[in-house]
Amino acid sequence: MANATRKMIDCRRMPSERGCSVTIAGREDEVLTLAIRHAVEEHGHTDSPELRRQLREALVDERAEVHA
Repeated sequence: MANATRKMIDCRRMPSERGCSVTIAGREDEVLTLAIRHAVEEHGHTDSPELRRQLREALVDERAEVHA
């Protein structure tokens, strides 16, 4: 597991009226859990299959993002 690629999602890259600057990084399951909670609690989204799909598609490898 130590060699598993960490994933991240950056709220700044998502459509938002708030200008949120939260970034979440970790294992894919951890990031998705926290990103869904954040989207619902902080941005007022409804937890739905569509939201989960959008967030999963927004995940990037942490290494690729850090070195970009």
